[in-house]
Amino acid sequence: MDDFEAHRAHLHAVATRILGSPAEADDALQEAWIRVNRADTSDVENARAWLTTVVSRVCLTMLDARRRRPEQHALELEPVVTLVDPQALDPETEALTADAVGAALQVVLESLQPAERLAFVLHDMFAVPYDDIAPIVDRSPAAARQLASRARRRVQGADRDAPTADREIVTAFVAAARDGDFERLLQLLDPDVVLRGGDVAIRGAQAVAAQARLYAHRTAHPAVIDGAAGIVATENGVPVAILAFTIAGGRITAIDARVP
Repeated sequence: MDDFEAHRAHLHAVATRILGSPAEADDALQEAWIRVNRADTSDVENARAWLTTVVSRVCLTMLDARRRRPEQHALELEPVVTLVDPQALDPETEALTADAVGAALQVVLESLQPAERLAFVLHDMFAVPYDDIAPIVDRSPAAARQLASRARRRVQGADRDAPTADREIVTAFVAAARDGDFERLLQLLDPDVVLRGGDVAIRGAQAVAAQARLYAHRTAHPAVIDGAAGIVATENGVPVAILAFTIAGGRITAIDARVP
């Protein structure tokens, strides 16, 4: 079907957002293509809308199957990140940083019921009307609206602010790293602090302080990560790391680093 290829990029974007995985989106599009080629399309007036519905139905089936077999689903997700002061960024850096943390939404979506997730993604991200979403989730338009609203509250709730004292400690840590103030870094770090990144873990205040000074030439944008204080680090406007801080007793006890 020519229309399928014409709208493939859009359909893949929809499937990726719903499923949270480009690879699974590929599978969804393959199944949708088979269904489309078996269907009678003579009365289809809006090909893009109809194809979006077909792909969404496939994705909903895949989400339901995933929930029945969670042990088979190993999705790598970014933490939930909210920039504290995005207005302080120049437009280019803001756009780049937004790209880096946009995937963070997936960790919240994973906690939603399949119908909630689909209704939220279709309506809030792709402006699909509730009248079109309703038959996909086998609900009335009003019920589809409630599903999206409930999901929206969960997403917004993930953006809760971090304690002010914790943010101040992270700010001080960033300043000390930028200034190369090794002694100040040691004061802010717990003696047994651990810096985790991928499969690597650096332990001890001395070692972590030495590693922190490598970020001196990078720009740190304050952020809330999974409800805790953190930063998005950029270099020449390009996001290079997302750092989440665990703080106890006025000192940093752990730093978890992710690469966007």
